[in-house]
Amino acid sequence: MELYEHMGGAPAVRKLVEAFYPKVQAHPLLAPLFPEDIYPVMEKQELFLTQFFGGPPRYTMQHGHPMMRARHLAFPITPERADAWLACMGAALEETIADAELRQVLWERLKNTAYFFINRESD
Repeated sequence: MELYEHMGGAPAVRKLVEAFYPKVQAHPLLAPLFPEDIYPVMEKQELFLTQFFGGPPRYTMQHGHPMMRARHLAFPITPERADAWLACMGAALEETIADAELRQVLWERLKNTAYFFINRESD
């Protein structure tokens, strides 16, 4: 079974995104990287996570190949920011995914991706 289905499909992804972004907006290392109007970012993240976790390729259908590392090169992503992003995502996963084993699988996939985006040395 795909992760997407196991985690609860579209409603679960939406819930995760909605739990995640308030944490990002409140984080001193992450908030400056995001626009004040966070909703377009949330929509793209929902599309991406849907596809990333094995659901329909909604991101690709609307925006083309994700090329996520290239899309993030304009933003200074340091190891500290990757850790901060993961802390926010970890807290959102805790809030939204009851199954601890599933939460760990999702976490591992996200952890690998977050560290792949690092494009700057520490501040």
